[in-house]
Amino acid sequence: MIDLPAPLQKILPPPGLPRMMSFQNALWGLGIGTFLTGSVVFFTLYVGLTPVQIGIGLSIGGLLAVLGSMPFGHLADRIGGQRAWAVGALAQAAAFAAYPLARTFWLFLLVIAVQTTAETLATAGRVVYMAAALPAESRVRAMAFSRAYLNVGWTVGAGLGAAALALDSRTGLLILVYTAAACIGCNGLAVLRMPPATPVAHPEGTKPPSPWSVLRDRPYAVTSLIFGVLWLHSIVWAEVLPLWAITFTDVPKPVLGGLVALNTVLAVTLQVRATRGADTLPGVTRLTRWAALAAAVGSPLAALTGRTHGWLTIALLTLIVALFTGAELWVSAAQWFVQTEVPPAGQRGVYIGLDKSVQGLGKMLGPAGLTYLAIQTGGWGWWVIAALFAVCAVTVRPVLTWLTSTSRNPAAVSTA
Repeated sequence: MIDLPAPLQKILPPPGLPRMMSFQNALWGLGIGTFLTGSVVFFTLYVGLTPVQIGIGLSIGGLLAVLGSMPFGHLADRIGGQRAWAVGALAQAAAFAAYPLARTFWLFLLVIAVQTTAETLATAGRVVYMAAALPAESRVRAMAFSRAYLNVGWTVGAGLGAAALALDSRTGLLILVYTAAACIGCNGLAVLRMPPATPVAHPEGTKPPSPWSVLRDRPYAVTSLIFGVLWLHSIVWAEVLPLWAITFTDVPKPVLGGLVALNTVLAVTLQVRATRGADTLPGVTRLTRWAALAAAVGSPLAALTGRTHGWLTIALLTLIVALFTGAELWVSAAQWFVQTEVPPAGQRGVYIGLDKSVQGLGKMLGPAGLTYLAIQTGGWGWWVIAALFAVCAVTVRPVLTWLTSTSRNPAAVSTA
């Protein structure tokens, strides 16, 4: 075996399945990042849709993701994570390849519906497979490497997408969708070559739990709600904070691009380190509280930037992005542990589906509500946003204690 240099060992995932998964995530991120960079331009100039039609299509796609997360998570439990991941990825690749053919609004809605539901199935399958195929002691760390490599792929894809748009031609627009289709299609084929992970068999003679039985697991539902509120931080820093900076601060616009780059660098380099302690309940509780406190502190600091000037504003915005990035890394690590260790092994997909549904609702309702609080109030709404995160910091310990002290016998859950 070749001994790699120490710096390279730190950035490469452990050999074997963790490394394969990380490169798969990078490939998927490359395709998605390439497309999303110019998706609105593609739909407008190539397909010929109006902004209102694009908005309707994206909203319908988001709604389908919310409604389909639990049923598709249940399907991943039944057919196995590997098969769900591969089928979802291949269907998503086919949908991307079909976008240039969607020359009417109704065809566009059909394709985006297929693409969204396929992505929902692939996402559920990926997490179910990782939880089943990786040993518990290294699972969260391997998932952290996969997330870091996803960010790398996403960043490279964004650069490719920008280069394709720079061509200012129909060919450049086609490069966006066909690159996404090729990357995600190769991803799906490669998933089929990974080591198999047999689906957890349901006990013979008992009725399989329904995809909605997770809603009866009240401790997990409350925990999912807390994580859903914490994930609003991503909307705050990625959508609300730039709008606030442009509207209420004197920061030069190019600085905003630098802040996005800072987030990407921190997310890639610190994601694995941020998982330290995410293998026990006390560690997960601590990481979740850190995430909540970081977001709670960052919000009023944002309000303060409306009263500062020059380099002080830039320094504060840099600190805010660092705080929200820390929140992202810590909440990711904590939720990975909860998603893979708490649910019954044969129901991980549907439990993860509940988390995705809650987060999806946040993505649908959060931008309007958080923008109103921060922008329309003139700044005092930032304190309301901070209070939401502070409540999570206060309640996380009793809720996680309740969660882990509750039995999750699959038969009991399904008949409760």
